[in-house]
Amino acid sequence: MSVFTVPTKEEVSEKNQAIFDQLKGAIGMVPNLYAYFAKNENALSDYMALQNRKSTLKAKEREIINLVVSQVNDCQYCLAAHTGLGKMNGFTDEQILEIRNGKADFDAKFDALAKFVKEVAITRGHPADHFTDALLEAGYTEAGVIDIMIVIGDKTISNYLYGFANFAIDFPKPAAL
Repeated sequence: MSVFTVPTKEEVSEKNQAIFDQLKGAIGMVPNLYAYFAKNENALSDYMALQNRKSTLKAKEREIINLVVSQVNDCQYCLAAHTGLGKMNGFTDEQILEIRNGKADFDAKFDALAKFVKEVAITRGHPADHFTDALLEAGYTEAGVIDIMIVIGDKTISNYLYGFANFAIDFPKPAAL
């Protein structure tokens, strides 16, 4: 198996060094995923722009998507990171495990979202009609569905990059399902 390394600040471009400084100032560290993106001159800034774009979705909804997609794609790095972010956004350990399983019985709207996202991730963008109907009946709009798909795509990018590079996980290990 190939081993890929995460670059240090000194090993990336000046543009990416500035982003490292911003990350360190904002969150106290440069996560290995972001550092790995910095091996490419534009990928880190492009990925951060995608993650930070304006959206109809609330932070909890984005974390539901991140957790479900990362579970479907078996991305241990993103599961670790988003378990912590899920807790920061108010989810309990039990709720996070439930979300990772593609449901949220504790909230009807979140449940429709988790089920829809799991179906989209498993079917690679071809959800059965009843998942879409339930999502729309729960109050999501077509504009919201577009935002959901963008977050699914965002998380798929990071899941696949980690699956390829398999760098060290720098967040606490999430509980097993």
